[in-house]
Amino acid sequence: MIDRDFDRQLSGYGLTTARILYRMPDHPTILQTYIWQDYDIAPAFPTLNRFIDFWKRELEGPLHSVEVAYRALVGAHEWRRVDALSVLH
Repeated sequence: MIDRDFDRQLSGYGLTTARILYRMPDHPTILQTYIWQDYDIAPAFPTLNRFIDFWKRELEGPLHSVEVAYRALVGAHEWRRVDALSVLH
C-alpha cells in the first residue's frame, strides 16, 4: 500500500510552511508566531487558505501577516517504476 503523503506528492502537492504572525487578543500590541505545515498545491494553496479561513472564523487572535514557503518534494520527472530489486550482502 502506498503512503498517502507520498501519493499526494506524486499528484503535485508540495510541502508548504507558513509563518503566521497574529496579535494577542488581550494585548494587541504584542505579536505571536504560529508555524503551520502541511502538503498543499502552489500557487493557489487551497489547504492553507482553508486553515486561514478557519483561523479568522474561530480564533480570537487577529492575523497580522502570513509568510509562505513551498517546496515540491517529488515530481513525475523524479519517479520511475522499478520491476525488480536485488539485494547484495
